[in-house]
Amino acid sequence: MKVAISANSPHQDARFEPRFGRCPYFIILDTATQDRHVEPNPAAQDRGGAGTRAAQFLSNQGVEAVISGRFGPNAYTALEAANIKMYQAQGGSMESIMEDFQAEELDQVTSSSGTGRGRGRGRRRR
Repeated sequence: MKVAISANSPHQDARFEPRFGRCPYFIILDTATQDRHVEPNPAAQDRGGAGTRAAQFLSNQGVEAVISGRFGPNAYTALEAANIKMYQAQGGSMESIMEDFQAEELDQVTSSSGTGRGRGRGRRRR
């Protein structure tokens, strides 16, 4: 499964960025192969429609799940239409966020108004 995490830099020690549509970068990890690469978010500087454009970009990358802090209603609709699952994290390192994701400890976003209170705690680790 390809998972994208919103990040603040393209470096290995990048920190989590809570903004989905305007995050500067996405760290994309293939959970089957553990391959990881960084993609600049082409929508980060857009005046409008950043969430929708970022969602389309991730769909074109073959991403199946995205982890961020906030998803606007338009981003939510676009991600849902692309069958990309959304998860909410509070912060921390990329490694701790992926550990939480794989342990099913992140809240899955199930509505455009925030998280669903499905599985997980969406906890913050550093």
